[in-house]
Amino acid sequence: MADTAPALVVGLGNPGPAYERTRHNVGFLVADSLAQRVGGRFTAHKKSGADLLQARLDGRQVLIAKPRSYMNLSGRSVAALARFFSVPPTEVVVIHDELDIPFGEIRLKRGGGEGGHNGLRSVSGALTSKDYLRTRIGIGRPPGRQDPADYVLKPFSSVERKELPIVVEQAADAVELLLRVGLEAAQNQLH
Repeated sequence: MADTAPALVVGLGNPGPAYERTRHNVGFLVADSLAQRVGGRFTAHKKSGADLLQARLDGRQVLIAKPRSYMNLSGRSVAALARFFSVPPTEVVVIHDELDIPFGEIRLKRGGGEGGHNGLRSVSGALTSKDYLRTRIGIGRPPGRQDPADYVLKPFSSVERKELPIVVEQAADAVELLLRVGLEAAQNQLH
């Protein structure tokens, strides 16, 4: 990642207390962790419809955001922030839940498909690019025949809840590593 351009780090989730502790909101939890690490607070960014924190991580300007719209509309906020701060898609990092990765595993990648993830579909459409970075946090597949759309909106299990704080910190570490050393070097250390 270019050191001169700011990085836009976006945690995906759904607003409101009803969704706060659901699997789909793990991106928000990681964004909150990053905000805590830099000692900052989110404030409303009216032009984008997102909560935003501007900070420095390892000397680099970083914009940490949480869209205030629902997951399937979050791309509007991401694109508005990218335009407002002149951040190219290649410097956008989206933090999201991933069904196809076992619970607690973290993977980094650039581009690719959305795998049925409505938040990613919205971001790709609004940025008119899939060439953004992704911090994927495994939530595992739903048990039995449970609909994935229902599963992601359910709270974590009691066992998962015990591990969740560690997973969130590891994902925040992965984002920081990605920003510091770039995708390939970060993948080599994580995967």
